[in-house]
Amino acid sequence: MIRAAVPFVVSSRAQDRLSALTSVCLGVLVLCSAGTALAQSKPKSSAPATAVAAPAMTVKPQVVATDLSHPWALAFLDGGRMLVTERIGQLRLIEADGKVGQPITGLPKSDANGQGGLLDLIVDSDFKTNRRLYFCYAESEGLRNSTAMASARLSDDASQLEQVKVLFSQYPKYRSNAHFGCRIVENSDGTLFLTLGDRLSRMQDAQTLDNHHGKVVRLNKDGSVPADNPFVAKAKAGDKNAPLPEIWSYGHRNIQGATLSPDGRLWTHEHGAKGGDEINLPEAGKNYGWPVVTHGENYGGGKIGSGKATQAGMEPPLYNWSPSIAPSSMAFLQSERYGKAWQGNLFVGSLKFGQLRRLVLKDGKVVQEEKLLEDLEQRIRDVREGPDGLLYILTDQVNGQLIRLLPQ
Repeated sequence: MIRAAVPFVVSSRAQDRLSALTSVCLGVLVLCSAGTALAQSKPKSSAPATAVAAPAMTVKPQVVATDLSHPWALAFLDGGRMLVTERIGQLRLIEADGKVGQPITGLPKSDANGQGGLLDLIVDSDFKTNRRLYFCYAESEGLRNSTAMASARLSDDASQLEQVKVLFSQYPKYRSNAHFGCRIVENSDGTLFLTLGDRLSRMQDAQTLDNHHGKVVRLNKDGSVPADNPFVAKAKAGDKNAPLPEIWSYGHRNIQGATLSPDGRLWTHEHGAKGGDEINLPEAGKNYGWPVVTHGENYGGGKIGSGKATQAGMEPPLYNWSPSIAPSSMAFLQSERYGKAWQGNLFVGSLKFGQLRRLVLKDGKVVQEEKLLEDLEQRIRDVREGPDGLLYILTDQVNGQLIRLLPQ
């Protein structure tokens, strides 16, 4: 079945807000505009940030494709075409004109329950030559499941996956429908980072190195372990309690956003419990604290772990949100399509508030946060910069949308 793109419709509530704002601002337009920008820039975060007088640009959502079933990840092909994963276990090709194709065949079965299913997807940096892509999903074994990552070749006609190979399976499998993590990043050296959740009920495992819960792992593209991973030497020592050699960093909760910064560093964000969503820069062998230290607390109240936000030997977050925004994805904008002021900014989706957050960085710190798309009223699952330099988002709905953000 072929489905065409539909136009974006501004909600009646948004129209009412716009009319009210216009009537108030007549005669004092400059002053009112500056005040509105300041209000939008004020972050709800425990990290320091400063506001600026006005944003450099606003954006207009343009729906590219619709009727997607809980879309989770977006990847760009040539000619304006895109691949989108649907959490129910389907992969679809979207043409440049927004037409959505039939599900691509050849995928392994994914456990589409709760937060599980077919999740992240990236294309190889040499895709034009090898047509290789990588995807992660919830892999089941009886009643137990875990995050797995596979590689495959997209057929020449883009109708099926070929040469499917499972590169990694999270150990141990556990009966849970939550906290799969599952973001993939190709590093500048050609290795792959994969983020892994703590599976919710196994949060204490995030502090031990004999399992993959609450970890970032680093692998070669064939699934082997890079020789310079931080725990390789200890793993080779033969101790039965030796760390797993694929582990890169640990002490994470549920990383659902990961990307490389323009200078080639890995950036991630993870869900806290009640408060304490974090942005981190995972480095080799380092411990990021969960569940010993956190800025959050238990959902019903009460401390988690030590009840402290910091502790010696554990890395503090670069930035955190309390209350939580439920961050879902992240991307650095490298183009100038939205003006110079937005170039180099970090964009983070929010599931809880249905917003896109623009974070301004200075000297490696977040100095400003702005809320975008507050009237969209849809959960934002993924955000990526396209080859055209524009931002694209996926909305996590039963009838989810692929949206292009136009500068205005």
